[in-house]
Amino acid sequence: MKLLKPFYIFVLLSISPYIFADNRDDSLELEQAKKIVTNLCIACHGIDGNSPLPANPNLSGQHAGYITKQLMQFKNGERDNAVMKGMVANLTEQDMINLGSYFEQQKQNLLFAKSNGENSLGEKIYRAGVATKGLPACASCHGPAGHGIPDLYPRLNSQHAAYTISQLNAFRLETRMNDNAMMMRTIAQKLTDKEMNAVADYIQGLR
Repeated sequence: MKLLKPFYIFVLLSISPYIFADNRDDSLELEQAKKIVTNLCIACHGIDGNSPLPANPNLSGQHAGYITKQLMQFKNGERDNAVMKGMVANLTEQDMINLGSYFEQQKQNLLFAKSNGENSLGEKIYRAGVATKGLPACASCHGPAGHGIPDLYPRLNSQHAAYTISQLNAFRLETRMNDNAMMMRTIAQKLTDKEMNAVADYIQGLR
């Protein structure tokens, strides 16, 4: 067996404490996030980010940066929600970063569309938009499978249709206004209720 030279042993011993320290720090931050989830988030979002209530969003597998951004915007009022404002009131910036990382690492429970599968109205809107309205395809920003673009556009696949509809309505009525360049507000205002319900159902079944 080939032995390491003394110089290489010295280098390994010098850097290994930092490697292990980083791993310990990551584990500690996730443990701290889990405690917050247990105390604050579990009732609405579940311990693993898979919400038991369709009115509340699934957070499992969501991009860490997107979650952190939303939490910060709930806190500073850029995104208006009385319940969430109270929940984040005592969270530090590091807490919100830790929560983003925690939920991103949780496994999604995959859901199913009720009626908007292949060749449905929901699929057509998601994949092609509505040209006559100047409505772009949802897939152009959120991807063909709804996995989004970290940390720019959120993951949508297996999101509760009821929650997606509530957010599209919030954008439509401009009670939610934290979208970049009014993109989602413009899109939501072009959708009919039928189209909104169909695309939300299709998104729920995406993998």
